[in-house]
Amino acid sequence: MATRLGLGLPQNRQYDLGRDVPDVARTAERIGYDSLWVYERALFPEPAGQGLYDIPGLPWPDSYRGVAEPLVTLTLAAAVTERVLLGSSVLVAPLHLPFQLAKALATLDAASGGRVLAGFGTGWSHDEYAASGVRPFEERGQVLDELIEVCRAVWGPDPVVHEGRITRISSAVVGPKPARPIPILLAASGRRAQRRLVDHADGWLPVGMGVERIGAQWAELRDLAAERGRKEPIRTVLRVNAVHSAKPYEGDGRRPFQGDADQIVEDLVRHAEIGLDEILVDLQSTPRDAQELKDVAAEVFEKARAAGV
Repeated sequence: MATRLGLGLPQNRQYDLGRDVPDVARTAERIGYDSLWVYERALFPEPAGQGLYDIPGLPWPDSYRGVAEPLVTLTLAAAVTERVLLGSSVLVAPLHLPFQLAKALATLDAASGGRVLAGFGTGWSHDEYAASGVRPFEERGQVLDELIEVCRAVWGPDPVVHEGRITRISSAVVGPKPARPIPILLAASGRRAQRRLVDHADGWLPVGMGVERIGAQWAELRDLAAERGRKEPIRTVLRVNAVHSAKPYEGDGRRPFQGDADQIVEDLVRHAEIGLDEILVDLQSTPRDAQELKDVAAEVFEKARAAGV
């Protein structure tokens, strides 16, 4: 079975959201993509005191200036598509009130006919937590734990009951319900996060940092699942932040998914061999506009399928 392919929706500031998100979503579905995805970047600190991924001195990419809100973006795509799944890779879950996020996702799933994939992570930006975090940065893991519990409760049968640190629902009817149980996927790399995934989530959202690293993490996760007695399969969606160029990248130092369409597809082939269910290709950072994004997305998809992905 071929690896499913997803496409990142245009959220960055060079795009006209009201026009380009529906346009790219419709085109991606027509091309044959299986899913459409959003990511979350709440703000861009100026000056950026904290480095990217909390690594001192590592600059934030300019593309992070003015990233559109993810659920609004997904809703625009949902309204003009019929088949593609609608995923987040990832929502920085502890920036959201659990009850409101659970209800928003349920509403989007009901409206789209059961197409939502809820991808959560804990994030790394202290500035984002200071601006919108429900609890302090140091409590982000606990907030994610409760958010998963609240989602399961809100999406489940009425009356909904939940007693937590952030959310207390004594007994209530909460609707609309999702069209089907919404899969929860987590971006988990550390041991504690992997245990949370194995015990409480449906899938894994790694980022494409190279075949060897992803392969080792995937083996580690499967070993942990066996150790903890998990019976359900772990759904896997690899996120690829591609840096596309019209001409091939030449010389040493090429990073995975950097270069022209052929080089990106070459990397897709190698990553598909790990045996992951799906690869999300986010191509939006380098195109000048939506037309260029659609053209690159079509070329990558056609060449990937021709190469057996």
